[in-house]
Amino acid sequence: MTRLIPLGEDLWTVDGPPIRGAAGFDFPTRMCVARLPEGGLWIHSPIAPDAALAKELAALGPVRHLVAPNDLHHSFLADWASTYPVARVHAASGVQAKSAGVVVDHPLDGDTPADWAGTFNQLIFAGNRITTEVVFFHRPSGTAIFTDLLQQLPEGMNRGWRGAVARIDLMTAPAPSVPRKFRVAFTNRRALRSTLTHMRTWPVRQVVMAHGPVVTRDAARLLTRAFDWAR
Repeated sequence: MTRLIPLGEDLWTVDGPPIRGAAGFDFPTRMCVARLPEGGLWIHSPIAPDAALAKELAALGPVRHLVAPNDLHHSFLADWASTYPVARVHAASGVQAKSAGVVVDHPLDGDTPADWAGTFNQLIFAGNRITTEVVFFHRPSGTAIFTDLLQQLPEGMNRGWRGAVARIDLMTAPAPSVPRKFRVAFTNRRALRSTLTHMRTWPVRQVVMAHGPVVTRDAARLLTRAFDWAR
């Protein structure tokens, strides 16, 4: 059975195994795979690698780009870089310092790399004390790709006091939400609102997040509601 779930033209998602994060919280994982016009694959937030997944990817094309969209999503970057040594590593601020042995070929700054400028838009959500996250928009499929800024963990994945904290933090809200800890960690609301103004120009038809379900209905409205608190 294939693990690659198609999201549209030359875009797939793959569910990974759960991981245990800070303070013992459990999270579902997901990565995205895009095939660029030249045929190479773009891997966003790589999950734990395995032989079966590698075989499926090989059937799509050669892995050319590995993307670490924030410095909380680098755990498997070294494994992927070792497996695909010709792939270029693109990383958000802070990733290099946490990824010993990984050479970041291209820091994800304000400029969209020429390799995928015709396929993706990208925005940097800077000024957050927890992490700087780069959010992508896959133009052919109308898909906004988030990592940690939007979350919707399954109810019951964390129990006891962790389950209570997850509910209070909106990690398990009825709709994908920006966790409260990320909201209060933004130090420059004016810059955030400017970034959101740019994001709202994207013709979003679906939303993907690393820790939550794929949203295929009313995606643009969901994004508006999710960031209403930033007004």
